[in-house]
Amino acid sequence: DELSRAVREAFVRLWEDGLIYRGNYIVNWCPRCVTAISDLETIHEETPGKLYQIRYPVIGSDEFITVATTRPETMLGDTAVAVNARDERYKHLHGKTVRLPLMDREIPIILDELAQPEFGTGAVKVTPAHDPNDFQAGLRHKLPQIAIMDEYGRMNENAGRYAGLDRFEAREHVLGDLEKQGFLVGTKDYVVPLGKCARCNTIVEPRLSTQWFVAVNAKPKHGGPSLAEKAIEVAKNGAIEFVPDRYRQEYLNWIEKIYDWCISRQLWWGHRIPAWHCLDCKQITVARETPTKCAHCGREHLEQDPDVLDTWFSSGLLPMSAL
Repeated sequence: DELSRAVREAFVRLWEDGLIYRGNYIVNWCPRCVTAISDLETIHEETPGKLYQIRYPVIGSDEFITVATTRPETMLGDTAVAVNARDERYKHLHGKTVRLPLMDREIPIILDELAQPEFGTGAVKVTPAHDPNDFQAGLRHKLPQIAIMDEYGRMNENAGRYAGLDRFEAREHVLGDLEKQGFLVGTKDYVVPLGKCARCNTIVEPRLSTQWFVAVNAKPKHGGPSLAEKAIEVAKNGAIEFVPDRYRQEYLNWIEKIYDWCISRQLWWGHRIPAWHCLDCKQITVARETPTKCAHCGREHLEQDPDVLDTWFSSGLLPMSAL
């Protein structure tokens, strides 16, 4: 009971400090376990695969712009094509739009560092709901986020006529249709660093999902350094000793580039997140004790959040709660 109380206390304190929030973000998603998983639970394997070159027609001309991808099924959710402002080859296309093959959707050509002139064709497709780098580019350019897969890795209603197909079945159908319509211009062997779920070996899908996060780089409401700044300071001032000492730099390299921590999981075990959703005003009540009414509107129609906490959120508290 005391350990469970400590977990709830830690969550509520972080929430009160403005260091926990709920939002949409790209996470590692296992379609078999049907949950978000951490980077450490994602095993990367160099796997023989294919790189597909697809051409997108430039609207208002007879020109095409060619992109390369290892996951052609995700093009159904494309909302832009990116080129680099330094790339002379595409200067005349700045401000233009292209027609997305198969979906007949008009999408913009954007200027972004996501596209590197020396890599591939220098033009990249942007799918904000299905790639972490594309997600960031989408935020920079205020692009729509179109999710084209459900939690089981099947195509959803946003995938048009491919809805209902498994992601790998959809890949074959997409490639067949691209070839028939003259948009597939090349295929070559390519080594893909595939992420797989450490629990079940299923290929992980980067997926836009609503999750709970710890804001590791934000300042607490009451003032003081961020969680990351605290963790850097104790490593630099010697309060924490590293044995052997060379691991200090490895730790600093990691934590100086750290991003917000996804702490929610869609599993059947674990500490339930102490947050209640009001069915009337749609606000969230976070509390140490189970509330009987909404903290915002005072009504009693509450439902506890269905997610549980990442094991490391709770187990990491053990030194404090036990000692």
